[in-house]
Amino acid sequence: MILDGTLDASVQAAAAALQRGELLGLPTETVYGLAADSDNDAAVAQIFTAKGRPANHPLIVHVADSAAITRYAKEVPVFAQQLIDAFWPGPLTLILQRLPGAAKASTGGQDSVGLRCPSHPVAHAVLAACQQLNPPVWGVSAPSANKFGRVSPTTADHVATEFGDALLVLDGGACEVGIESTIVDCTRGVPVLLRPGAITRDDIERACGQRPLSKEELTADTPRASGTLLAHYAPNAKVRLMDAAALQQALDGLGPEAGQLCVYHRSALRSTAPGVTLHAMPRQALAAAQELFGTLRDFDALGAQFIWIETPPDSADWEGVRDRLQRAAAAG
Repeated sequence: MILDGTLDASVQAAAAALQRGELLGLPTETVYGLAADSDNDAAVAQIFTAKGRPANHPLIVHVADSAAITRYAKEVPVFAQQLIDAFWPGPLTLILQRLPGAAKASTGGQDSVGLRCPSHPVAHAVLAACQQLNPPVWGVSAPSANKFGRVSPTTADHVATEFGDALLVLDGGACEVGIESTIVDCTRGVPVLLRPGAITRDDIERACGQRPLSKEELTADTPRASGTLLAHYAPNAKVRLMDAAALQQALDGLGPEAGQLCVYHRSALRSTAPGVTLHAMPRQALAAAQELFGTLRDFDALGAQFIWIETPPDSADWEGVRDRLQRAAAAG
């Protein structure tokens, strides 16, 4: 069931559902999440079951404000506080040392916890309403509201398509960012980028004065984090990444038996082969991220057997889009 997330009655109904231990389709600025009370182990277990997600793959805990950190994390390093001050609320998740017993079911058995304060007004309203309940709900675990490993949802209809009418979904419109949050590990004395997103390496360095290391540079004791498996974010069609020249050469070689093929490209391409759909990718990284998952879902809806995508530029602002496309291609 989809409710208008801008209505207070919908927000209160959503908060009450979370308090009862039910699941909720929650809009955020990144993607829609499948939400449950982080401190209710039985409710969190429903997320893993509904998504088909491995129980050791941790979830991100969403909080209403930075004050709620003290309920989940032991400490906040100076550089992490600088990132909070710069980017919360917003599309940034910080991995911090977890308090014993806090959000245990959401952390995949680890001693760390991922925390985020979303900026979407509907998500913020629900989280604030949860704090006013008796007893309160202090944090909400909310991975993307899709089956595990598949394309993330960026509209309420996407969520309803995945899980049916039985799930309460708040409609907050299309997601503004469109890809999942940047994840920074703050448990090892320096910032380590575990998952790129709309907040870039350059943004992180400007905010805290330290260039984040990659997980390849500091491999020891790297915590598991959401969306970091090699194969992820995959549509039903097989995805292949190519540069513009390789794409055009492949298109020129297609015969009449090519099948249904969708091409997502930045360069000017041509094809007269039957069954080929050409779709231009936005020139700006933020715009491309915003429409990425919706476009992949649209290609699936067209019955595409294959999706060929022009490899995005090798620059910091495109890193989040490149990451999602590389993982989608790995699933094929």
